[in-house]
Amino acid sequence: MRRKLIAALMAATMALTVVGCGGAKDGGKASDSGYDQVTYAYCTFNNIPSEEDLDTVEEAINEITRDKIGVEVTLKPIGIADYSSKVSLALQGGEQIDIFESLGNFNTCVSTDMTYDITDLLDEYGSETKELVGENWLQACSKDGKVYGIPTMKPIALTPMIIYRQDIAEELGLDMSAVNSVEDVTDVLRKVKEAHPEMTPLAPVQQGQIGMNVVWDNVDWLTDDFYSPKGVLMGDDMTVVDFYSTPEFREKCELARQWYNEGLVMKDAATTTSTAAECMTSGNYFAYIAAYSYPEADTAASLQAQCGTNPIAAKMIGDAYLSTSDVNAVSWMIASTTKNPEAAMKFLNLTYTDADVINLLIYGIEGRDYVLNEDGSVSYPEGEDATTVPYTAQLSCGTLGNFFLMYPTAGTDPESLKWELEQNEKAKTSPAMGFTFDSDAYKTQYTAVTNVIQQYLAGLYCGSLDPDTEIDKFVAALKDAGYQDILDGKQEQLDEWLANNK
Repeated sequence: MRRKLIAALMAATMALTVVGCGGAKDGGKASDSGYDQVTYAYCTFNNIPSEEDLDTVEEAINEITRDKIGVEVTLKPIGIADYSSKVSLALQGGEQIDIFESLGNFNTCVSTDMTYDITDLLDEYGSETKELVGENWLQACSKDGKVYGIPTMKPIALTPMIIYRQDIAEELGLDMSAVNSVEDVTDVLRKVKEAHPEMTPLAPVQQGQIGMNVVWDNVDWLTDDFYSPKGVLMGDDMTVVDFYSTPEFREKCELARQWYNEGLVMKDAATTTSTAAECMTSGNYFAYIAAYSYPEADTAASLQAQCGTNPIAAKMIGDAYLSTSDVNAVSWMIASTTKNPEAAMKFLNLTYTDADVINLLIYGIEGRDYVLNEDGSVSYPEGEDATTVPYTAQLSCGTLGNFFLMYPTAGTDPESLKWELEQNEKAKTSPAMGFTFDSDAYKTQYTAVTNVIQQYLAGLYCGSLDPDTEIDKFVAALKDAGYQDILDGKQEQLDEWLANNK
């Protein structure tokens, strides 16, 4: 439960726009209590607590912050679905904002001057966090040599996996240990189809995605996301390429077409509204392909409840790869309108370094909202769950501060945290780590190119479009939409970035 939303989060937040919220009780300056005031706006996937229940958590945090940093914080949880609109309205209305998070749109936050340059603040008031996060990750939240955000400390390195019915794999004697690439999946799907013709072997992850978008080796999407890439780097070559004209893209589309023609994948995958969890719960599907940031066993355990009662397992079919967008997708920033940036940085630093603060933010009050077990894990109180406790932000565990300081939930393997941290540290990193593309000058082209991608990419990735005839049409339509302008713009900015970062 603690980890299961992290990978899905990467996909869900890409569509959100810039956010921040607030209302410091007196504009951020010291109140009658003598403490500086900051407002911390965060998104939650859980229920919004009542004001009374939230105040209890807020006061427990302030008992720590008053003594440690001379600051009082106002908590502002906002539901994920409304986060963008509510915060934008608050900003437009002149409400004070101190700390907010980006959700897949770090570049927009910076380009629209919503963020405070925290370079010096980090050195003076956030040195612990700076050391913890490291220079490489901070580069992903920088522009023109200035730091504007701090990436969340969490398992970021996503590894492509096949999530499959363990009972059927055992029934058919499938050697899943030999499945190490997306190409290896083909024979598995064929054997399942032969033995269970009533089943569809592969389910879509969501509309237009059967997993082909996450199985790429060493591709940097250069500020775009893998749902709609527009000019990429492949491997260590620093030449921006047209992704859709590469032989690698054609090969993946041909593989998807093969699966489609053989009935190995849902025929309506390009247009369906069904999700992988719904398909697996129905019992009519064997597997799906997605990317996750934790070990195989933990992946399966955390997804089991979503996928029905049939036992599932997970097998890695690729390696993790980190680019700038992977790191800064969820990052914390101080608003440019803050009245007290020093106090904001002091509190932000605690969310990365103080276990008591971050666990209060995530789990609430011990005994009321959660129970701390003898093994150090947490559970809901007897008879309670996420929908009934007065406060919990448990499903936001991958978006707040330092994930590695949070209590593990009951049933998870504590050793997994070590593995996840190692993955972050050893995952191959793009040679363009730290580069972000400023697309402001190409808004017209981006709109036109995005429309073309939406017309073709889902069908090609899901096999319903024939790559032998449709890729050439796709590439031609992209050219007509101004795609080359984007490619040239990315190369120009990348060359300049390289010259300044030798």
